[in-house]
This record gives sequence, C-alpha cells and structure tokens, in this order.
Amino acid sequence: TGLMSSECLGNLLRIMLSAEYFENKHLSLSAVDQSGTAWELDEAMAAQCGYTVTHSTWGSIEFRASALSCHSHLEKDVFTITIQIKASPTSDMSNATTHLKSASCRYGLWSPRELICGSNYMEVSVRREVPQAIKDFVQDEPEDWNLVFPEAKAEEASIWQIVFHEPKEKKALLMRNAWSAGYGLNTADSRVLLRVPYTAAQVQLVKDQGITFSVLRSSTFYKYQWVILMVDTAVACPVDGVDYTNKTITWTVPKYIPPLAAGLTSFKDVLVEAGVDLHKLSAKEMASRKYVLLNELNAIMMKVPIGAKGGCYKTAVSNGQVGAKYSINLFLEHQWEDNKWGLTKHTIIKEIETPFEQAEVAITNNLNLSMRLMNVTVGTFLPDVELVNLTIEGIAVAVPEAVQHGYLIHTARYANGSKAYVIQVPLDAPSVKKEYLREAMRAYTLNVTLTFVTHPSSETFVIPVIALSAVKDAVLPRARGFCDGRNLHLVISHGNVDQNWLPFISDWPLTPEGAQKYNYSLRDNGTHLTISVPFLSSHVNYEAIHTSAIKASFYLTLKDGLTLAQRKDFSVSCTFSPSELIQCLPNGTVIITAIKLVGDEGLDTALLVLRDRQCKPSLVTEKTATFKFNVNTCGTSRKFNSTTMMYENEVLYLRPGNDTPVYQLKFLCSYAVEQTVDVRYESKKNPPPSIKPGAGCLALSLKLFKEQSYSQPYQESEHPVVKYLGEALYFEVELLQPKDARLDLNLDNCWATNSQSQDSLPQWHILIHGCENNKDSYRTVFHKVNYSLRAKFPQHLKRFEVRMFTFVQGTSLLQE
Repeated sequence: TGLMSSECLGNLLRIMLSAEYFENKHLSLSAVDQSGTAWELDEAMAAQCGYTVTHSTWGSIEFRASALSCHSHLEKDVFTITIQIKASPTSDMSNATTHLKSASCRYGLWSPRELICGSNYMEVSVRREVPQAIKDFVQDEPEDWNLVFPEAKAEEASIWQIVFHEPKEKKALLMRNAWSAGYGLNTADSRVLLRVPYTAAQVQLVKDQGITFSVLRSSTFYKYQWVILMVDTAVACPVDGVDYTNKTITWTVPKYIPPLAAGLTSFKDVLVEAGVDLHKLSAKEMASRKYVLLNELNAIMMKVPIGAKGGCYKTAVSNGQVGAKYSINLFLEHQWEDNKWGLTKHTIIKEIETPFEQAEVAITNNLNLSMRLMNVTVGTFLPDVELVNLTIEGIAVAVPEAVQHGYLIHTARYANGSKAYVIQVPLDAPSVKKEYLREAMRAYTLNVTLTFVTHPSSETFVIPVIALSAVKDAVLPRARGFCDGRNLHLVISHGNVDQNWLPFISDWPLTPEGAQKYNYSLRDNGTHLTISVPFLSSHVNYEAIHTSAIKASFYLTLKDGLTLAQRKDFSVSCTFSPSELIQCLPNGTVIITAIKLVGDEGLDTALLVLRDRQCKPSLVTEKTATFKFNVNTCGTSRKFNSTTMMYENEVLYLRPGNDTPVYQLKFLCSYAVEQTVDVRYESKKNPPPSIKPGAGCLALSLKLFKEQSYSQPYQESEHPVVKYLGEALYFEVELLQPKDARLDLNLDNCWATNSQSQDSLPQWHILIHGCENNKDSYRTVFHKVNYSLRAKFPQHLKRFEVRMFTFVQGTSLLQE
C-alpha cells in the first residue's frame, strides 16, 4: 500500500513506513509467523531474531529483516517476511488501526559462510554439511539418540548445543538455554545459523590492528540421523575504526580478522564493494559524491566528506545548546576465498554519526509598520525540530494557545527540507514592552523564550528571542500654564509614553503626600495631570522683583519611574503684584514677606533683619522670610502730608563685619490721616430686629501641630509634647459641626494654666478679646487659613502661634 514500501537488498529486506501517515502516532510492530501468529517486537527480540527498527531524521520508520530471521518463510531461494503494524493516537494503543505488510525476496547465491554486522546484532550462517546416508541402513528405534544423549532431539536435523570458547574456559549451552540467554539459533535446509546481540554475555571486545571488534568464538553442534556434526560459528564485527579529520569521515576495516581467519593458510580477495543505506555504489557514483574506497594490503578504507550526498544532518543538543550531527549509514561487503571455507561473504553495516557541532540560530525581525506587526523569523532548522511552546512573561504557553496572547505562528518551509518559524506579534500586544527613546521614537521589545523538541530523540532546547523595533509614533505629554492672583498652575496632557513617568520638582518626587504637606494641589484624571502651587511656596523660583511686578516661575520635570532618567521639562512663569508680599493692617500691624531671588543661593533667609537688627523674621522657609511688627517699632520711619501718613522700613541682609547690605527690600504702608464718607440715609419705620432663642450643639477641636504648615498634628500617643523655652507652638481651633458656610469661628479668650484644670491659678492670657496679650514679651501670632482640601471652610478654623514659656515666682519655677 502507499503506507509502506519494501525493498530487497541481497540477504536483507527493508520495509519503509510512510512518515506522513504514521507521524505523531504510537506504533506497535510485530513479526507474523507462518501460522499467522503475531509476535510483538521489543529490542531484545529484534536483536535475537534478526530485525532492526530505526527512525530516520526525516521522520520515516525503517524495518529491516535478515533472510534467516526467526519468522522468515524460506522456500527454495525465496524468503518471505510478514509484519503487522498497529497505529494509535494514544499511548494505551486504544482505537488502534492494524496494517499488514508481506514481502518476498529472492536470494539464491549463498556463500559457504556469510556474516552480517548489523547495528543491533551479529549474524553468521554456514553451509550445513550432510554426510551421505549408508545404503539400506535402518534406524531401529528413533529414540535411540535419547538413550545415548538425553539432551539431543529426535528430529532429523536440529541444533543440539553450542560451545563458547572463552579466554580461560569453554562453556556449553543447550539450544533451549542459549535461546533463553538471547542467542538466535536455527537450522535451515542447508544452513546453520547463529545470531548474537552485541550485549550477550559471551561477547568479547578484542583489539586488533588498532580496531576494536565485538567477537564471539563458538562451535555449534547439530545432529543428522545418527551423526553429530560440528561447525565453526565464530563471528566478529568492528565497533570503531572511524576517524573525523579535516571535515572527512574515514572508516577503516582490517581484512584479516583473527577469529574469522583462524586456521587459514591461504587468503584471496574476491570482491570489495561499498555503498550507502545498503545500496551499492559504482566507482562513478562514488567519484561524483567525492567518496574514496581504498583496498589496501591489510585493510579496506572508505572516506566520505562530511555533508556529502547520501548522509543527512540531524539536530542534536549538548548542555542545552543546539547543534547538528551528520549521520550516514555506510555498508561494506567484503568477499574472500580461503582454504578452510572456500568463499566467505562479510557484510558490515555501519551507522556513523559525527561529533556534536554547535550551531548559531539566526533571529531576524522584519517590522510591518502599516500593520503594526513584528515579524520575527527564528531559524533555519532541520526537519526534525518542532516548536512546542513559548514562555511569555514567565508563563509557558503551548503553540496552539499562543493565539490567545496575540501571537500568530506559522512555519516557513524551504526547498532543501529545512524550515523556520515565523512569529507575528502586534506592537500593541500586552507582552511587548514599550519604551520611549528620544524625540518621537519609541522602542518596542519582544522578549519571549521558545522551547523546541527534536524527533525522534525527544531532546529539548530553548532559544531566547529578544526583538527590538524603533517606531516613530511617540506622543509626548504637553502642558499649558497659567496663574491666578495667588497660585501658579500647570495642566499636563498625557501622551502615549508617560504612563510610568513621575513628576519631580528638581530631585524631589512630587507625591500626593508631599503635595499635601506643602499645601499643593495634585490631581490626575487619567488624561490630564494638574499641579497648583501657591505664589509663596518653597518650590517657586523668584526671578525678578520690581515696584510694579514680581516674576515667579515653577519648574516641573517628568522622570522615568524605573531609571529616573529625565524625560520632559515643563515650567510656568507669571508676574504677581508686589502687594502680595505685604499686609498693612488697620491696627498698625505690618506683615512683610521677603523673597530670595534666583542667583542669591548664598543668602540665608533666617539671617534677614529689619532696620532694627533685633527684629528678626517670625517665619522662615528656604526662599522666604516673614516679618510681623508694629509700625512704631523695628526702626520704622514715618512721613506725613496733608492726607496720608506713610511708614517705611526695609528688609536687609548683611554679611558679618560689613554694614553694606547685599540684599535690600524697601516697603511702606500708607494710612489716610482724615477720611470723610458721605452717608445718605432715610428713616423708615421698620420693626426692630429680633433674635429668636434656640438650642444647639457646637463641636470644636483644639490641636497642636508640629510646624507652621499645619500638615502634621501631634497624635495622642506623642503627648505629652516636650518643647524648649521660646520654641514655637502651633495651635489650631476648628469648628467641626455644624458644617455651615454662614458661620464664622471667632476666638475670644484663651489662657494657659499650670495644671490640667482651666480654673487653676496662676493663669496667663494668650488671647484677650480676640487679640494678642500686649503684656506678652513674645506676642501671639495669627496665621491665615487658606482654602484647601482639608480646610474647605477657612472661616471655621483659627490658627495661632505661641512661644513656649513657664510659670515662675521670683526666680523659681512653679510646678504642680
């Protein structure tokens, strides 16, 4: 049938099974005897009975049988062999289909002695010499043999026993015992056969002329009628003799093999032929393939270039690395005449495989930009390689399931039988890493590990694939900036590259927690990132100040979240009114904030003073210093005219030992001396206002904070709080309930006691009728409350600062 084909090769039969049909199937091979019984073959039975089963690199299966195999049917000069093949898709051989193949070959030119050196057995068959029968002789009793030799059988001709010639002794085995030991013995009409597995116990390794042989020295006894006959059934096969030099295979076989040449006095070459896969090659065919066959005095030598026609490469794996080996099935037939046997025919089948040679696997990436596809070609490979799975982001995925992850895989086959695997992956697949490079360029990186298996050896190897494509498709984030009267704002529109970019102010990461600490606003709705910072804040740069305007800038950097590489810079610059720096209160209190300009890095804001150098700032940051004082103090000068009284002072920075200021900020407050307001009114009889009495509950809280930013209150677990004399205490009083925007919280009186009782004595007033105590050496400082996420109703909060003090009587501390 088309599933199998047969070929007669002298005293051997070859049956080839279709690779296409039997691929990926589990097989069971059996030899069928003349009664129709199928004998399933395993390695031991195959070697004992003269069968060889091999898998070629190209996927086909070869079954080879000797003409004298166990189940061969011999009739005259024709031998017939029948095999049964069961094929199943599963290893338990369920739902198996059965196929029979029978083939006959003619082989009539038997030599007196024939030897076969196969890949799994050695075989020797010799002509059975039968003496002429004595005329009119009649054997009275067929069982007389059993009386003389109980082990001998009563058949007309059968093997009785075999004697092995070992180095120190001889060992005899009856036929049934030899068969149990793995030997194959048989007698045909005209021949006696001995078949020996290479692993048999009595096989010896003998070195001669630098070549190692598997040798079995034996004599086989068989009976014919009343006569016991003995034949020499020695056999020897070379197991090495192969050399690899200069990309050439050299196979050497000595002519005179001691066990086969024992007792010879004459020797003459008759024929030396060689070939590939049991096909003999003519001298012309060998020359075309650059084979060389040398018949020298003591040895036969065959040279084959590695890679030549007749052999094939197969994939091999060594220490996880993939490579190739070249294999070729050579055979040599040597016939000679000698004085002992007449003609001997020695057939040697040699399966040769070159040493492992590592191969580099080519990986090419062809980007299809219009389809946004990465086309990665891996290979080429020999036909015996199969891609079985991919490891994608640490997960092993079988090839059929890869499409679920966006991977399309197909095989590219070439005319010489090799193949490559093409992997198509969309640029937008989740497993493709995207990274911004520069300008409008993005890098797409495919990182996947491929696992391959070789057939039929089932060796595995992996190939990591890292493919990089640079595509000009980056959309960078864009920003617009603006300012209102009190804040600078940046609104950043996200692009397609900044998913993992983080906002930084210089080297400081702008996190939600950090923004809250500095009273910044930080919001991200997925499409836009909005940052708002107050005009007077730690991260605003003040670049210039004039009588009419202050130029302030805010700089923001987006950095890569993994490498912290700087990706994009944004800034917003605005001018603000200088009036933002000064407050002239009606009660004569002046609050002035001095700012440090860009370029004044050496200026320490804590060392700024007013004209009266004892007047120091009440609040200091890295870039600002805030002074709060009365117009009648701190060296403030006054000027009058008919309508206005002006108070003038200046903020100074003086270097030690130098009275010339390196920083000078002049400011003034003007008050109207006399102001007349015309009020026009009209009397109406309106009912007098009235307030209806009611009952309710106010919830208030008093908290102590760690710093003037009022971002971190002291927790209960941190009380009592330890402070040094003169150190600032930051208090906040908040109306918790009700949340009514029409309500204002006003503090009337606030006092400190020496104990936890509010009525205990002594007492010291911090606030009197909502104002600071003018008898206090360190007066209470009020802090303005601006709107924020925490202070949604600023009128519900009052914040003030008190310097740490203690109660004393005379010169002694009062303690309770």
